[in-house]
Amino acid sequence: MPSAVSQQWQEKATGFFSSSGVKLKEASQTAGTFVGEVAKDAKGNVSDVAERFGSMVRNRWTILRQPATRHAVQESLISAAATTGTFLRKGITGTKDKVVVGKTKVEEVAKKTAQKSKIILTDLERWQKGVASTDVFGVPIEVTVQRQQAIKPIPLILVKCADYLVLSGLNSQYLFKAEGDKKVIEQLVTAYNQDFNASIPEGVNPIDVAALLKYYIASLPEPLTTFELYDEIKGARSSIHAMRNVLKKLPSVNYMTLEFITALLLRVSQKSVLNKMDARSLAMEMAPVIMWQKDRKPESYRKYWSRPPKSPSNGSMDPTPAYSAWDMLADEGEDMDASSHIPLDDGTPVDFGAIEVIQCLIEQHNPIFTDANETVWR
Repeated sequence: MPSAVSQQWQEKATGFFSSSGVKLKEASQTAGTFVGEVAKDAKGNVSDVAERFGSMVRNRWTILRQPATRHAVQESLISAAATTGTFLRKGITGTKDKVVVGKTKVEEVAKKTAQKSKIILTDLERWQKGVASTDVFGVPIEVTVQRQQAIKPIPLILVKCADYLVLSGLNSQYLFKAEGDKKVIEQLVTAYNQDFNASIPEGVNPIDVAALLKYYIASLPEPLTTFELYDEIKGARSSIHAMRNVLKKLPSVNYMTLEFITALLLRVSQKSVLNKMDARSLAMEMAPVIMWQKDRKPESYRKYWSRPPKSPSNGSMDPTPAYSAWDMLADEGEDMDASSHIPLDDGTPVDFGAIEVIQCLIEQHNPIFTDANETVWR
């Protein structure tokens, strides 16, 4: 039989569970009511937001559809496009301007270069007062060769003189030493200044022809050996190999002309028994006109081609400076070698070094000019 205590605990448990169920039911109803209210409020809020957003979009679209608004937008777009186009045009125009300026500068430089070239050529052609465009005396050798447009880069006046001497004058005594007939030489100078291809008339004394050749070489503004190579050529006179290498540095016109002249002098020296002019004698006469330094130009031959002086307005060349023999002496205390200039009584300095060079070129012509088209007369 159950005790009174057990029955009492059963009653309490039944009462507890009963009250707990009621409370759970009430709590569930309360929670459901709250959730429903929250959901209702949320739905209302979403609807309200959606309605406001739609209203805003409708208002903006209505504004955009209005003619005034469309016109303003179009104006803004057109203005932006115009501004962009302006910037592009300015950039292109600036680039074009720079190209035009660059092209103009290039054209100006080219024009100035051409003008300077013409001036230089004119200065070369008029190296001395009174030198005309057809002259050969007193004109740079390269200008003369360029004018005549011959196969060989050698002035035709030298070719004409050499051919004349080889054919009929090698036996004449004192070739290149005797002065010749001044009147005849002046006539020949005039003829060649008028026509570089002129011929030597038959019957002219070979002495006069040799003098004409010598005076032409003396008239050149710069010696055949050039100013620049004077010391090198002079220093190579004791060695055929060294001389050959130094002469290769000469301009083509100078090199070929020097070979031509020394070949002629070799032919003359081979007839020295008859003409009294061996290699040493020829070198003594020809060295001063073939190889000389600045300010020591052989002016004594100018009388054969000089013209009457012009007024200062017609010419711009400075008069030729006059030098005394003592002006050419080395400074006191300066070392002097065997080839130094020694002034003679007539004021003409003798350059023994240059004489030795020309003598070497005559005597050793063939070994020195082995790679050149050696001049051969039949």
